[in-house]
Amino acid sequence: MTPSHIIELKMDEIAPKALWFNAFLLVAFAVAYHFFNEPLTFQFSLGGILFFLMGYVVLIVVHELFHLIGFVLFGKVPVSSLTYGVNLKMGIAYATTSRPVQNHAMRKVLLLPFWTTAFIPTVLGFWLNSQVLVLLGAMLTAGAFGDFVMYRELRKEKNAAWIIDDPSLPRLHIYERYPESESAD
Repeated sequence: MTPSHIIELKMDEIAPKALWFNAFLLVAFAVAYHFFNEPLTFQFSLGGILFFLMGYVVLIVVHELFHLIGFVLFGKVPVSSLTYGVNLKMGIAYATTSRPVQNHAMRKVLLLPFWTTAFIPTVLGFWLNSQVLVLLGAMLTAGAFGDFVMYRELRKEKNAAWIIDDPSLPRLHIYERYPESESAD
């Protein structure tokens, strides 16, 4: 069955925008942190830098795991249909399912990692006076840039549309009815 259309992230176009978005968020979150928590202080420490780097790697992995949790929780797909990995050539981590998911569920799948790996660390950072957590929240918010773009495009589709997540590219195949094949290959 042929998809009615395809939503594809063009990495060469989106990467510069995501980089600027990341820089803006880092500055905005740092300013907000200093305005609300520690006016006119900024400190570096080896422990803080290591915490940031380890936290960033861990939260990227957790971000993708929450996509998988979203597929099972909202998309009702079997665990056996899930795939997780890293595409070093494209410089992205990915989590996907081979099963079709309805649009209303796919939108939740796309945003679940933002709430758990960006929003919560940011709020905790402000609450615990942790500049590192606030900056991690900024980085992971920017890291969800592609998810936000896909979400915006899916909002234009019917809730009942069926989506197949491409297993090898940042691309979503949209179907008006349940697709006969279970893969976007």
